[in-house]
Amino acid sequence: MRLFIAIKLSDEMKKALINCMHNLKKQGVEGNYVPAQNLHMTLAFIGEYDDPEKVKKVIKKVPMPEFRLNLSEKGNFGNILWAGVKGNQKLKAYVKELRSALDEEGIPYDRSSFVPHITLIRKVSAKKPYQVHLGKAVMTVKHASLMKSEQKKGKVIYQEL
Repeated sequence: MRLFIAIKLSDEMKKALINCMHNLKKQGVEGNYVPAQNLHMTLAFIGEYDDPEKVKKVIKKVPMPEFRLNLSEKGNFGNILWAGVKGNQKLKAYVKELRSALDEEGIPYDRSSFVPHITLIRKVSAKKPYQVHLGKAVMTVKHASLMKSEQKKGKVIYQEL
């Protein structure tokens, strides 16, 4: 099964991101918009792995400090448009510790450097310049979730395990 460790977003955070995406659509920005229910922040992408219980043990073993996420910036990875969060040392330290624990247990994951972001649109394209308007949104993070990604009827569905 296709797994990843993520922070699930609060309704307030999702609402701000959905408003931002509606605004982008009005400006003629095209691409594969992430459905509202799939908005999240990936901490470690594991990919195909058949022992979710082993991953859950790692998540339990690494204590997550409570911290706040604030929407702050936008960015791109190639043709992926994302929303960022204000620099958060607790988040970065937690991800480093989490990834170390995954290494210790021999659980594979994508080793790309961690850039805290929430993907909004894949394969983004626009015929004219556009503005990204991120609303103000803050949430308190208390835990990480193990998520499963699967295709159902041509749609990607994320489910917390």
